Amino acid sequence: VFITDKCDDIMPEWLSFLKGIIDSEDLPLNISREMLQQSRVVRVIKKNVIKRSIELFQELSEDEDKYKIFYEQFSKNIKIGLHEDSSNKDKLAKLLRFHSSNTEDMISIDNYIDNMDEKQSDIYYMTGESLNYVKHSSYVKGLVSKGYNVLFMTEPIDEYVLQKLTEYDGKKLV
Repeated sequence: VFITDKCDDIMPEWLSFLKGIIDSEDLPLNISREMLQQSRVVRVIKKNVIKRSIELFQELSEDEDKYKIFYEQFSKNIKIGLHEDSSNKDKLAKLLRFHSSNTEDMISIDNYIDNMDEKQSDIYYMTGESLNYVKHSSYVKGLVSKGYNVLFMTEPIDEYVLQKLTEYDGKKLV
């Protein structure tokens, strides 16, 4: 039985780019739509849809070429999700990619940590309006001269990401 094609309670806004059909035998059908929208089953479905979506993104991230194409299209959605969905913040943070002072390609924060200098205890980042601007910043040049790698965050939404992501894997973002 078709219930609705617009259910904001099942799909969060940051996953709005996903399309699909949800088939469930658990929904009580002899009640009004308003009661159905408040149903515990709907909350469970939403939780499972989010969980499965993140798992699919993680699988996709294992193939760098495919993930690069995906990330170019939907990085803003992942960043909005990190800002809005605090319960999945750590999983979504693993999906983030940024340019850095040591590489031409975008890297994950895990990759950044793996390649950190031994004397470096924090994750350094620079925000700015363009990649060219942050690359030539005097702050970045000072850190690079000390042998540190710096992440470049050039999208306006990165400021919101940093409000939620103050620490990653026990290291502070500075």
